[in-house]
Amino acid sequence: MSREIIHTSNAPEAIGTYSQAVKVGDVVYLSGQIPLVPETMTVIEGDFATQVRRVFDNLSAVAAASGGSLQDVVKLNIYLTDLAHFGTVNEIMADYFQQPYPARAAIGVASLPKDVPVEMDAILHLGA
Repeated sequence: MSREIIHTSNAPEAIGTYSQAVKVGDVVYLSGQIPLVPETMTVIEGDFATQVRRVFDNLSAVAAASGGSLQDVVKLNIYLTDLAHFGTVNEIMADYFQQPYPARAAIGVASLPKDVPVEMDAILHLGA
């Protein structure tokens, strides 16, 4: 099975040695996204909810570049520096996903790149 590197200017450029996503067959592995504005590569200004929406928008842009959408997500990992924000993520996630919801994990971490409070990565299955 061939491996295809996915890239879009509608999501932040990689800030390290990784690709925005890698597609193998009908499975797409989306790298972690933080609340960066693609055009400026700076952290979006605003409250936690604004940052979560930016992360979902970034994931959505990479999913679209792969030929899919957030509805194709089968596994979502959420990394939070404060698990007290989990309820906010849940509320906002309902604006981006419909049932059946993907499998998901929420993981508390000590810190994230650029000192942001949230990062997410995902796995898509296309054509399901």
